[in-house]
Amino acid sequence: METLTVDLGERSYPIYIGQDLLGQTQYVVPHVKAKQVMIVTNETIAPLYLEKTLAAFSEFNTASVILPDGEEYKNLEVLNQIFDSLLKKHCDRQVTLVALGGGVVGDMTGFAAASYQRGVPFIQIPTTLLAQVDSSVGGKTGVNHALGKNMIGAFHQPQCVVIDTNTLNTLEDRQLKAGAAEVIKYGLINDPEFFSWLETNIQALLSRDPQALSYAIACSCQDKADIVSLDEKEAGMRALLNLGHTFGHAIETAMNYTGCLHGEGVSIGMCLAAKLSQKMGWITSKTADQIIRLIEVTGLPSQIPPNLNAEQLLTLMQIDKKVQAGRIRFVLLKAIGKTVVTDDYDPIALKNVLEGA
Repeated sequence: METLTVDLGERSYPIYIGQDLLGQTQYVVPHVKAKQVMIVTNETIAPLYLEKTLAAFSEFNTASVILPDGEEYKNLEVLNQIFDSLLKKHCDRQVTLVALGGGVVGDMTGFAAASYQRGVPFIQIPTTLLAQVDSSVGGKTGVNHALGKNMIGAFHQPQCVVIDTNTLNTLEDRQLKAGAAEVIKYGLINDPEFFSWLETNIQALLSRDPQALSYAIACSCQDKADIVSLDEKEAGMRALLNLGHTFGHAIETAMNYTGCLHGEGVSIGMCLAAKLSQKMGWITSKTADQIIRLIEVTGLPSQIPPNLNAEQLLTLMQIDKKVQAGRIRFVLLKAIGKTVVTDDYDPIALKNVLEGA
């Protein structure tokens, strides 16, 4: 078992990474300050892991709420199910929420915790690769809106993150690959050695080799923890973690949050970012091809779905959280392992990239 730390002063918290951590009280009990616990999960995860998780909190007054599974349910209407359960159980402002599931469950539970009685503590127990390497760490919480992804939310840090890599054994292959997109992102942002490791070891990762998974998760979490510790509220460098996301979020929104997993949107977005960076003369065609090749070898999509068009995506990207003064800002590449947030791009080049030219 490995322990990392997100260093935020008095609000610092540990990330526990290992096998067979689920159900072990020593990783969660110290982070619960009162007697009430509400576990939030979904219809897919509950039959697999809810009973074991409840056992870890057996000394508390524990209840659970089971949400529908899917990005299309990450909205205010479904979020209200969490508030309904909290109020019906007479939970006070000392209750600890526990997110048991993937990124949707984690984001919604965190937002519920940030909002309920103006803020209660919560714990992240991510069960997908994407959640383990990215969304469970850093305190970004929220829900989607029909016009834009994650446009309603709050920064609210967890008390701890418990990553049991054994939960990945029940994860379907498509979801594993979607999580790998976020892993690749960390290599591209600021860790070229990790990117090289992925080029050599991506098949071991996809075959769920325990050592490869643990190494990739630990590297990703460490990279994210380092950035979050320096820029918690995304005033500067944390925006680099959005590589591929401006494109990806627009694709997800255009598809009504169905048919394209978040990691798949990010993988397409990273390919588009590489192509735009190449057209700007910031990276060579060889580097762009190297990035796209790893994404395609992973089994992830690299092209915009054929039913979407450039004008539609440009309109949706105008609603992105990084837009300033009406101008879209992108995370683009200067090299593998070196990225920048910029609005210094050629609009014609952007449109060509979106049109596949």
